[in-house]
Amino acid sequence: MSESEPWPRIAVVGAGAVGGYFGGLLARAGAPVVLIGRPAFVEAVKKGGLFLDTLQLQEKVRVEASNEMAAVDGAEVVLFCVKTTDNAPTARAIAPHLVNGALVVSMQNGVDNAEQIRAAAAIEALPSVVYVAASVPEPGRVKHVGRGDLIVGPKNSKTEDIAMLFSRANIPCRISENIEGELWTKLVWNCALNAVSALGRANYGHIAGSADAWKVVETAVYEVLAVARAAGIHPPELEDPKAALAGALKIATQMAGALSSTAQDMNRGKRTEIDSLNGYVSRRAAELGVPTPVNQALYALVKLAEGRA
Repeated sequence: MSESEPWPRIAVVGAGAVGGYFGGLLARAGAPVVLIGRPAFVEAVKKGGLFLDTLQLQEKVRVEASNEMAAVDGAEVVLFCVKTTDNAPTARAIAPHLVNGALVVSMQNGVDNAEQIRAAAAIEALPSVVYVAASVPEPGRVKHVGRGDLIVGPKNSKTEDIAMLFSRANIPCRISENIEGELWTKLVWNCALNAVSALGRANYGHIAGSADAWKVVETAVYEVLAVARAAGIHPPELEDPKAALAGALKIATQMAGALSSTAQDMNRGKRTEIDSLNGYVSRRAAELGVPTPVNQALYALVKLAEGRA
């Protein structure tokens, strides 16, 4: 795939904040995109287009939308953006519609989505790490408040094609030879901030400004790093725990006005992805014999809050 070649057809499965943001930018750049999402979102996009309210632009983008998985038909690239809780049924739903050679890219929180997708439907998905602070304040509108870049890897023809695809739409995308470590780097930030934001009903800036909250963040970060070390995983730039904590502070500062995706889900009474975040760390820690009381507590409290919702 090169700059001069025609755009591939792109299907965004699970078009919400993440899928709407990246899919919208690809469509704006000229790519043939179909956003597959919930009926209210799809109806709004069909009626009035997708409104991108980003740090760089406020613009309405005309883009195809559907609430049927059959809209994946003919797509050469599939951006898999559903919540991790929906991995298995969604993978099975799109499998019959995938063309031979289609590139499926997992753009989700967590570290084991590609494995889940493969186990459910024998789809070889490419893992990616997504850094973006976005929300859908109303159907058909994506509000972007921070970052908007991706990491894929390791370097091969498929990841090079995906990096080129995003770069053509001026979306930063780099290739890493340590994609597992990159996924765990994102997991560190998610475990540090997501549940605290949800339980404290606080944006990242308020967390960074609270000495007491930051003690919870600090311990959560150190616990996740201990599990990574025990698992033989090396998150880049996080070998020094103090550097890891500084990274969490940088994330919180860059996205100061954002609520975590976990907080957004809880506010809407939806099931969260906590099983793939602090819950995943707690399970891996138990297997490896590493104590993670803060991550376990954050996981348990979010699950309790979900039950009340």
